[in-house]
Amino acid sequence: MAQETCLDVRALINGKPLGSFQKLLIGLGFTIIVLDGFDAVIMGFIAPQLKTDWNISHQALGAVLSAGLVGQALGAMLSGPLADRYGRKLIIVASVLLFGTWTLATAFATDVTQMVAFRFLTGLGLGAAIPNTSTLVSEYAPDRARSFLVTVTLSGFTVGAAGGGFISAWMIPAFGWHSLLLLGGVAPVLVGVVLMWKMPESVSFLITQRAPTQRIAAIVEQLAPGATEPGQRYTLGRAPVQERNAIRIVLSPQYRFATAMLWVGYFSVLFLVYLLSSWLPTLIKEGGGYSVSKAAIATAMFQVGGPVGALSIGWAMDRWHKCRILTGVFLIGAVAVAAIGQITQHFLLLCLVAGLVGFCMNGGSVGMNALAAAVYPTEARATGSSWMIGVGRIGAIISAFAGGELLAQGWSLSQVFVVLVAPALLVAAAMFAQGRHADRTKAHAITNARLGDTPSLAGSTE
Repeated sequence: MAQETCLDVRALINGKPLGSFQKLLIGLGFTIIVLDGFDAVIMGFIAPQLKTDWNISHQALGAVLSAGLVGQALGAMLSGPLADRYGRKLIIVASVLLFGTWTLATAFATDVTQMVAFRFLTGLGLGAAIPNTSTLVSEYAPDRARSFLVTVTLSGFTVGAAGGGFISAWMIPAFGWHSLLLLGGVAPVLVGVVLMWKMPESVSFLITQRAPTQRIAAIVEQLAPGATEPGQRYTLGRAPVQERNAIRIVLSPQYRFATAMLWVGYFSVLFLVYLLSSWLPTLIKEGGGYSVSKAAIATAMFQVGGPVGALSIGWAMDRWHKCRILTGVFLIGAVAVAAIGQITQHFLLLCLVAGLVGFCMNGGSVGMNALAAAVYPTEARATGSSWMIGVGRIGAIISAFAGGELLAQGWSLSQVFVVLVAPALLVAAAMFAQGRHADRTKAHAITNARLGDTPSLAGSTE
């Protein structure tokens, strides 16, 4: 009788170059996030024409725009536990079909009430896409490149959002605003069908769920042809987490501190990113005395800095201490935020600093998604990532009201940006505290291992 062999799938992924199977997965993930970015901002592009055609008030338009954000927060919070229970692929495919179908329905809305409802339902799908796609990519990525590959995938959001601007500039005058919604609905539905066929389930998830060996072996064989043998067992190179409830794992004493720091940090950074995205043109125009076009250029530099920062930060996080990199990035971002209010008379310098703020804050927020994927075990990774994003979306929603209140106070531009340093410093402090906590946990685990106890690296980010 042949002796049973055991294959450590994590060690297999870490020990081989990135293969075509993984590259296809990353390409699919990038495509999902491009569509997510396009549909997330689509209402902003059609809003001016919609307001004219329907003769609706600013308040009604605000309800349409905010409904999607509320849906995104709820979709993120709900989807993670479902993905940790039923699988990443099912939830990702469902999310893409959901936001595609309801964007399509929005094209046929006849009044504001219907549009608010449809945008909320669209948001449920949009909220589920980013955390679960980043989770799936992270579970097929080797540790040496995990942060970079997650940030590459999530950079698709900016591609979709920016591409939507160019597409809308052509389609809305030529075919009307309904055409943009039709495109934003049909494309995800078609991609969703492709995902059913081409996207694999997470092999790490299947191992933790004790799926049939044949199903795991079929994926491993695509991942590394020739690596499987008859009667082989598959592991992740560690003892399975005994607790099976993902929510309990995320909130357990082992992960509670890391969860709190991720929530505080992501709330703070999305509050700042969304506030600047929405209000920076107005702040620069009214506080700096610039024209609308120059205010738009400065804001565009803020957006351009994001993907450059995401890729650079992801690359650095794979090589050095993740939390130290993020702490330094957010501290530089805090200084840059404060500087904007002091250099409004120098337009070129203002644009450069706005780009630096985008590099640090937009890029750093994407880096935090990679950090969350590294903190939590497979059994709760989707829940940990999606709940962090859900809490961050709450900060994004609040920022819409906070920006208006800051303008209503009649403060100078320098005073406004001094206030906005606070959330930047808060996220830096959260990352610093998480890094210290992870180092202590790792040192404690090494000590226990030397004494013969089972090591526990809960919350470790290295």
